[in-house]
Amino acid sequence: MERHKKQKTYTPKEALIKAAAYCAYQERTQQEVRTKLYTYGLEPDDVEEIIVRLGQEKMLDEERYAQAYVRGKYGLKKWGRRKITQGLKAKGISDYCIKQGMKEIDFEVYEQNLLQLLEKKNATEKEKNPFARRQKLTYFLMSKGYESDLVQEAVKKLES
Repeated sequence: MERHKKQKTYTPKEALIKAAAYCAYQERTQQEVRTKLYTYGLEPDDVEEIIVRLGQEKMLDEERYAQAYVRGKYGLKKWGRRKITQGLKAKGISDYCIKQGMKEIDFEVYEQNLLQLLEKKNATEKEKNPFARRQKLTYFLMSKGYESDLVQEAVKKLES
C-alpha cells in the first residue's frame, strides 16, 4: 500500500514564524520566500502579506541579499561582474539592488582575482599552440564572467 505524505498546511501566523526562521538562517530573495510560503498551503494574499511583514521587520532585504551574493561570488568563487549580474537577475533581483550589490567589489581585488585565475589556468593548460592556448585562456576567463577588455589585457600581459 503506497502512502503519500500529506503536505502540512500552516496558518498565516505559523507560516510567518517559519518564514522568519528561514530568512534568519541565510539571506533570501523575495521569490525564494514566496515559493517556500506557497508550499505551506497559503493563499496568495497571505503570502504577499507575510512578504511585506518580513520586509518591514528587515528579515527580508533584497539589497542586503545582493551585497552578500556579490561578496560570496566575487570573494570566494572569483566570479566576474557579468556572471554575478546574470545570477542576481536570474533570482529576480531589481536593477537598483544589483547596482548596490556591485558596490561591494573592490576593483584592485577584482583584478587580482582575474590574474590569479589566469595564472592558475595557464599553469595547468596543456595546449602548446600559442593561438589555441590564448583562445582557451580567454574563453575560460570569459566563462567566469570577466569583461572581454580586461581579459584581453590580462592575457596580453601574460604573454609579454
